[in-house]
Amino acid sequence: MRSVAVVAGGAGFVGSHLCERLVDDGWHVVCMDSFVTGDPCNVEHLQGDPRFRLLRVDVTDYVHLPGPVDVVFNLASPASPVDYLQLPIETLKVGSLGTLHLLGLAREKGARFLQASTSETYGDPEVHPQPETYWGHVNPIGPRSVYDEAKRFSEALTMAYRREHGVQTSLVRIFNTSGPRMRPSDGRAVPTFIKQALSGEPITVAGDGSQTRSIQYVDDLVEGILRLVDSGHPGPVNIGNPTEVSMLQLARQVRELAGSRSEIVFVPRPQDDPELRRPDITLAREVLGWEPRVSLEEGLRRTLAWFASVPDLRERLAG
Repeated sequence: MRSVAVVAGGAGFVGSHLCERLVDDGWHVVCMDSFVTGDPCNVEHLQGDPRFRLLRVDVTDYVHLPGPVDVVFNLASPASPVDYLQLPIETLKVGSLGTLHLLGLAREKGARFLQASTSETYGDPEVHPQPETYWGHVNPIGPRSVYDEAKRFSEALTMAYRREHGVQTSLVRIFNTSGPRMRPSDGRAVPTFIKQALSGEPITVAGDGSQTRSIQYVDDLVEGILRLVDSGHPGPVNIGNPTEVSMLQLARQVRELAGSRSEIVFVPRPQDDPELRRPDITLAREVLGWEPRVSLEEGLRRTLAWFASVPDLRERLAG
């Protein structure tokens, strides 16, 4: 009997890697995406596989799918500041209506449900590193709130479906992630620094660069997501790399790995930009037996190699 997974947001950066892993593991995968920020090119290599289907679906509309479904992964949402600041209403709708409709699909099918949440639910944290028990420090009306609060609402809605309707749900809080298929212009630090380093442009660091992030490689994230679903643990569970690095250190490391001579320049820091970010992954280690295997340096090397190897990206960067 085949196992069927629905991956909403499956043509996005993380979603495409999850689809790929599921197909490799023998799942039949239904990839749903509106292509607002996702790209069908990200899953083009899966299109010829009979176990894979790509559907253009806006999950803020009613979601229906014939046949059995065993698990629903909800990764549908703009995820970079560039995207959600340009799409504030769409981001709030996909976090609320989209999550509601996908939970309804999971309930209808008797399927497991995984909600992809984010470390941004912790806001600009007053507890460091951040454990899952920390409730966060979020500005509910600032520009970033359209993403932060959409994800916090989706967590609350997921838990309500678990308590009220008995849906088998899990919450994963995803920390900064890098890897192939990131968009050069998505505004996040790693692709921005790589694009600038490879093209010889100045590398733009926000503020004085002292703010920190913790960056995992996408393969480690996918492994953590799958272990969480298999465990049946409701979460939330932090999945991230506890190696913490300042933005200035990251810019210098990317420049060095790229063999670039780009100048590092400082630009104004965005409103509500978190000062600190590092996951406490004690729960992931204890419950899932998970911890990242790919180091920050190795993950950056792999991501850089992908950016440098894609012909149209090279042309765009050169232009």
